[in-house]
Amino acid sequence: MEAVADREALAALPRIDDLVDRADALVREFGRRDTTETLRRVTDAARRTLLAGHTASADPDGLIAAATTELRARRPGPPRRVLNATGVVIHTNLGRAPLAPEAVEAIRSAAAYCDLEFDLATGGRGSRNARVAPLVADACRAPAGFAVNNAAGALVLCLAALAGDREVLVSRGELVEIGGSFRLPEIMHASGAQLVEVGTTNRTRAEDFAAAGTDVALILAVHPSNYRITGFSQAPSIAELAVVARERGVPLVHDVGSGLLVDEEAPWAAGEPSIAGSLQAGADLALASGDKLLGGPQAGLLAGRADLVERCQRHPLARALRLDKLRIAALVTTLEAHLREDRGSLPTWARLDADEAELRTRAQGLASALDGEVVPGASLIGGGSAPGHELPSPVVRLRGGAPDAVAERLRLGDPAVVCRVEDGALWLDPRTIDPADDDVLVERVRAERAET
Repeated sequence: MEAVADREALAALPRIDDLVDRADALVREFGRRDTTETLRRVTDAARRTLLAGHTASADPDGLIAAATTELRARRPGPPRRVLNATGVVIHTNLGRAPLAPEAVEAIRSAAAYCDLEFDLATGGRGSRNARVAPLVADACRAPAGFAVNNAAGALVLCLAALAGDREVLVSRGELVEIGGSFRLPEIMHASGAQLVEVGTTNRTRAEDFAAAGTDVALILAVHPSNYRITGFSQAPSIAELAVVARERGVPLVHDVGSGLLVDEEAPWAAGEPSIAGSLQAGADLALASGDKLLGGPQAGLLAGRADLVERCQRHPLARALRLDKLRIAALVTTLEAHLREDRGSLPTWARLDADEAELRTRAQGLASALDGEVVPGASLIGGGSAPGHELPSPVVRLRGGAPDAVAERLRLGDPAVVCRVEDGALWLDPRTIDPADDDVLVERVRAERAET
């Protein structure tokens, strides 16, 4: 039996012009053209549903509500501020390293007209690289430095500039997946380099690199920043690989990953290689991220031998991967903080080095205000840095109510709050909350818990 259309409902569908006139708030928010087209789509969808013999609303307010939902899904707006109560310091999904106030101010200043590639002294053309390159070199204690838009870009550029279509030796145990199914073999293929796998997944020796390949351009070492191979395993040190690279007459490139510039004695830095340490051990070029342990904006740092850095700078891909003025502004101020040994001014470092007694005092204040309890916990460095290493931290546990529902409302509120739900409780880690936001956190959590 064929479906019978609801003729009365079809006739009641409003004219698009009338809907647009009623949707003045949407017009102000999204513009007349997009509002009109979206209202036409939802009205046409309702018409098709009715013609198929199914139920659909012809109510103007319902159609406007449907258009509002669609428009907001298609126009989510810029990233929103989030209070990170998860305890993950470098949280990739929450934007990784929060920027220092000086970096934010530098971005604000550079957002207008600025002297990005203009020499104010001579009135002639300037160089954007001249602002960053010396800072990268000095901060990494390297002969030369350079920066592009992210670490994956730095690796692609390095491979394209130094290897071309020749062979690159990589241990099988270091063929990593970076995230979002972005795998090292795919990066190698995109660069044009030929991947030569060396050794086995769990055991690779320096002599394996000495015997592999026939037309080798470079040796690539990749720090396993987001996983560990334990047990019956072996991997050559950078110093051992450097000997092989010298004997074969090819560069040794080390993807350090996390963005640690120099070796640190901090407990949380245990096992994390630094750019300076890698170069000192014999690497010819080291690469790292800018928005992890560096504590700056998304960027890819390259540092090492001047001739290799220059080849990367001169490659055509360097322009495609170059930094824009906003990230240059933030990166310069971040590197300057490292150079003046003021890493405590960087929010990431302030959180990593936070005093446990101060964290406990703050946790007790939060627990008292929210009728919770302080219990021993652990924060994570995150961002693929120091996997498996935890930072002892006092955390606040809030029992009772409906924690999943509260967590959802916290995420959807303003400002959004992201926390953990475990064992039927809401968990708040003060390490990743700016102390200036403690009162805001209390207000948000108190309000949402009152709704349950």
